[in-house]
Amino acid sequence: MIEEDIAKRIAGEIILSDKPWIIMKKWREIFEASQIEIANIMKVTPSVISDYEVGRRIPGSRFIKKFVNALIEIDRKRGCKKIKEFSNMLLDMPKDAIIDIREYVEPVTVKDICLSVKGELIACSHLSSRKIFGHTIVDSIKCIEQLSGIDFFRLMGETPMRALIFTKVSIGRSPMVAVRVYPIKPAMVVMHGTQRIDELAIKLATIEQIPLVLSKIESTEKMVENLRELAFRK
Repeated sequence: MIEEDIAKRIAGEIILSDKPWIIMKKWREIFEASQIEIANIMKVTPSVISDYEVGRRIPGSRFIKKFVNALIEIDRKRGCKKIKEFSNMLLDMPKDAIIDIREYVEPVTVKDICLSVKGELIACSHLSSRKIFGHTIVDSIKCIEQLSGIDFFRLMGETPMRALIFTKVSIGRSPMVAVRVYPIKPAMVVMHGTQRIDELAIKLATIEQIPLVLSKIESTEKMVENLRELAFRK
């Protein structure tokens, strides 16, 4: 069920964060719900919700479940606007094309991503301080073979200000051409699985002013591990 999948994603992000109050507030604002609306459904006072959002109280699993269910219920009453957005964004996509997709507690920089993926910044190094709000890691072969144009938009997650990371890259030309074609651009692109990047890919990244990184990390699994740590670092 779509609502259940979305609820699990939100709850999981809250539980895994070392600053759950920031994640709770983020999702409440994404759902455009007020503290009063949440409180009414949960049958608590608005001050209780406020206490959790500023870290005066730490939520347990039961409270998180009720909080997430309240978000879903509010959106359901409004015609499921947010639920439809999230379902269209991810749930209809070929699951094996996406290795990991995540939003960050607080923004990091291109330079931070480079350190996490053992990356060399080979285009637009002057943008190393650009803020990054999340990442999407995709299997480049399956991405090119399976994803439609609409699916490509969904790779952007909650915001295009993210690192779009392609694994199993040969020379990086096809992924960068795909980025060039679509109007919504990621904040940076990372290539993994090759020793060199095609000159055309570098040229396209420069034209689009998108930092392009060649990752030399030993495995995709280690990359996912490092980036998840980065996502919850602050």
